Amino acid sequence: MKPLMLQGHERAITQIKYNREGDLIFSTAKDHKPSVWFSLNGERLGTYNGHSGAVWCVDVDWTTTRLMTGGGDMTTKLWDVETGNTLGTIVCNSVVRTTNFSYSGNQASYSTDKTMGNNCELFIIDVRNVDASISSQSPVLRLTMQQQSKITSMLWGALDETVITGHENGSIRIWDLRAGKELVSINDHTNVINDMQMSNDGTMFVSASKDNTAKLFDSESLACLKTYKTERPVNSAAISPINEHVVLGGGQEAMEVTTTSTKSGKFDSRFFHLVYEEEFARVKGHFGPINSLAFHPDGKSYSTGGEDGFVRVQVFDASYYEFVFE
Repeated sequence: MKPLMLQGHERAITQIKYNREGDLIFSTAKDHKPSVWFSLNGERLGTYNGHSGAVWCVDVDWTTTRLMTGGGDMTTKLWDVETGNTLGTIVCNSVVRTTNFSYSGNQASYSTDKTMGNNCELFIIDVRNVDASISSQSPVLRLTMQQQSKITSMLWGALDETVITGHENGSIRIWDLRAGKELVSINDHTNVINDMQMSNDGTMFVSASKDNTAKLFDSESLACLKTYKTERPVNSAAISPINEHVVLGGGQEAMEVTTTSTKSGKFDSRFFHLVYEEEFARVKGHFGPINSLAFHPDGKSYSTGGEDGFVRVQVFDASYYEFVFE
């Protein structure tokens, strides 16, 4: 598998996302320029200029008309995907850590960090009529995490009625948006949850944690179905849309990278069988931990974004489809 190397960011990648069709890849990094690329040939279409700090999160709606980013400059921005223009900016009290469009694209959620005397908060906003006044509009729902630790990752649940949050202490919670209260809470992880990604049908999601494991959960009951164990922190995990495969990415802490070789750093993408929990393949490449990864919606390729600032698009060989787990 010869990868496409997408080189355009000057600092570590924080998140990558495909649009629904899979022809575009959106990437954010600790430089303040979210970028969009063609997934087929790796050509950069353009950048979204407006942030003045590290951009931590990105999401695109299902029609690929709007983009949402959140950054260290304490703002959430909504963009027009095609023109790159800023549709609206929401100024927050602290760093914006997660952003997500709901499945319908009518609503969006974002969360802020617990810093500078401000509690971690979860916001739900209506994004149907976005204009410059969105910063002064009150959110549809505002939940303050009083006892709960900081939100580090977030997903929308079924029918846009719930939001699933992953927290710094390893807990996962489901929030009922109509009642504005917590429905289910579990503590299966023992450390920070770095990433959560839904399966194609929305019935399950996989979580990646600093406790060296990724876990598969039922998205309604939060029952832990499977556990994938490694010997390094897991920064991101994704479920294949066509096979019973899970890919994990991570590696040792970025600040320890220079003291070891690439071999011992464990910076590989690792493939596990979804059901049997057994590792069956590794793909090398990044010089530094993998911070984010995502499967192409057709399941024929996947992308990884690393601490080295590169996005690598790996297209599977024919042998991948012929592989049978015995």
